[in-house]
Amino acid sequence: MAKKKEPPKKMKPTMDAWFEGAGTTQEESITDTLKENYLPYAMSVIISRALPEIDGFKPSHRKLLYTMYKMGLLNGPRTKSANVVGQTMRLNPHGDQAIYETMVRLTRANECLLHPYVDSKGNFGKHYSRDMAFAASRYTEVKLAPIAETLFSEIDRETVDFVPNYDNTMQEPSLLPATFPSILVNANMGIAVSMASNICPFNLQELCDTCIALMKNPAHDILSTLKGPDFPSGGYILYDEAELRRVYDTGRGSIRLRSKWNYDKAAGCIEVTEIPYTTTLEQIKDKIAELVKAGKLREVSYARDEIDVNGFRLAIDIKRGTDPDKLMQKLFRVTPLQDSFGCNFNILIGNQPRVMGIRQILEEWLAFREECVRRRVFYDLSKKKDKLHLLEGLKKILLDIDKAIAIIRATPEEALVVKNLMDGFSIDEIQAEYVAEIKLRHLNREYILQKIEDVDKLRDEIADMEDILANPKRIRKIIEHELKDTAKKYGQPRRTMFYYGSEEEDAPVEDETPDYPVNLFLSNEGYFKKITPQSLRMSGEQKVKEGDYIAQQFEASNKTELLFFTNKAQVYKCRAAFFEDGKASNLGDYIPVKLGFDEDEQVVRMVITDDYMGTLLFIYENGKASKVPLSAYATKTNRKKLTGACSDKSPLVKLFHLTEESAPLLLRSSGNRAILIDAAMIPEKASRSTQGVNVMSIKTGQSVVSAVIPDGELLEAAESYRVRNIPAAGKLAKDLEDADQMSLV
Repeated sequence: MAKKKEPPKKMKPTMDAWFEGAGTTQEESITDTLKENYLPYAMSVIISRALPEIDGFKPSHRKLLYTMYKMGLLNGPRTKSANVVGQTMRLNPHGDQAIYETMVRLTRANECLLHPYVDSKGNFGKHYSRDMAFAASRYTEVKLAPIAETLFSEIDRETVDFVPNYDNTMQEPSLLPATFPSILVNANMGIAVSMASNICPFNLQELCDTCIALMKNPAHDILSTLKGPDFPSGGYILYDEAELRRVYDTGRGSIRLRSKWNYDKAAGCIEVTEIPYTTTLEQIKDKIAELVKAGKLREVSYARDEIDVNGFRLAIDIKRGTDPDKLMQKLFRVTPLQDSFGCNFNILIGNQPRVMGIRQILEEWLAFREECVRRRVFYDLSKKKDKLHLLEGLKKILLDIDKAIAIIRATPEEALVVKNLMDGFSIDEIQAEYVAEIKLRHLNREYILQKIEDVDKLRDEIADMEDILANPKRIRKIIEHELKDTAKKYGQPRRTMFYYGSEEEDAPVEDETPDYPVNLFLSNEGYFKKITPQSLRMSGEQKVKEGDYIAQQFEASNKTELLFFTNKAQVYKCRAAFFEDGKASNLGDYIPVKLGFDEDEQVVRMVITDDYMGTLLFIYENGKASKVPLSAYATKTNRKKLTGACSDKSPLVKLFHLTEESAPLLLRSSGNRAILIDAAMIPEKASRSTQGVNVMSIKTGQSVVSAVIPDGELLEAAESYRVRNIPAAGKLAKDLEDADQMSLV
């Protein structure tokens, strides 16, 4: 019989085997990786950081304000900001600087909010300035502003849920029970992952009136009471009812804001006193300076900052004879003195981000507020029921106070006092405990009768509260009373007014570029000159670098569009007015530096146009050619750079701007062969980056080396090389002059 094979012995893995497995990777789906690692982060940013909730606050705001409330800063004196920041770190672990910056935005001094929640002392910077930095937290002082009372007046009455903080050492509120829709009173912006929120502020009085109107009539026209946003920076809203209704209905849209200004005739300057909420003083000044330097704002001589204790003031000095009204219309079009606020009312409702219109937001807030009021009434009801229960026990003692004293005196042990009182008066343990704790001085008929008088009052109050809980209309009535009280106490006049301008002000900016004849020159190495005819007549020979020469020259105007095609299949666009007038004795502007070319990028050809008519003909080294309409390079916006200007499959040999469909074209290869074709044989393509069609057949290792549009004697000599069909290999060029020596077209 054959022996039974024994199973192989298990070998211990050697160190060499371990090293062989080291460094190996395991394939994993990128979608699985994103779900496992990135999705939790994205949800955390959306839910716990960037988007506000229905109470109007992000977690960072809520933690800071609640900390200040617990520190007694609602009614107490101010304290150093550093103290508040340190205490807030018990709830917010993101660092002291992040907490302090959150506080800065909530302060009165920063002027970021329509109704600031923090009363401040010291330098907290300004919302309208990029460079006015706030002081360190050790120098500034803060306390809660009076309006913060509406956030915390009932927070200790179980109106909202409390959750553990990040290390589970204390509790914090999940929401703040604000008595007004704070979500729409103060501006709130947040950028989450794949979504954002941008909520504009509204006037508190108008918003409270709108809430009350909606409670009475759900179909109420919101625009009739909520006139429009009200920004803390003031200024004007360019009134557009259709756009406002779109914002109110969908939560998305754009609101145009305009600065407030006046003209000081004596000083000869325009004084801007209020600017759009979306911009800063420095952005406006920088833009004005840029336009003045570029010669596009010749009416302005200087813009200066004159901010002082009286508030914002930007002075714009204008030149004599300038119409300030026309100048301001121009400034509104070309500077941030007129800007837009993009609305995106994205709010967390039940940990779910939702973009809602004003009506939906107020309905959600009213539902939230109803729940707060219901929980508050239920809390008060429970307290009153407990008090009534105690007083009913006390009432029984009134029947025989002496008996109660006798029971207490006759009880040998303290632990039995409560039990004996329960047995003697038929009361429960809670009532007996309450009676046993009454001080000896209160065991008189007057005290007890005074307490018992509250029983009937308590019963009426309890019945009233139970009716409130059973009647939603009464809850709405309480909310209405609170809204009226808040509006009366904290309402303020509207800061942002409405401007009902004419459509003429929205007309496009007139082109004020001066127009005069110029001569344009481009050298082979990329130096550009713009010279007026008068200067050219008085000049001598054109100055160029050693080895360089003038490759192109044109007669044009100062408004002519220039297109500089490069060796990297890109085109850079500008006007001739972009360059300063020069002289023949100067080298000119180096185009790669002037227009910001990429590294190792050089000019191949310059094309000029006033109307983008005609076609561009590209000839490549691989023997192909493409024809593209020049209109394909026209853009509605003022773009300076276009990628994919031509094919990048083969180097560009020559580029021609054709104004007529038919034109002779002479090509020569490195194999000294030539062909003459008509440009009409090359089909026109709409795509700029098209590879074109094969025109000249060339052998491996050879290439097209030159392309010219011949005329005169050269055209007569080239007629023998004309071909009827393409592609064609051509024939040896024996009787042609070197095409490279011909003048360029």
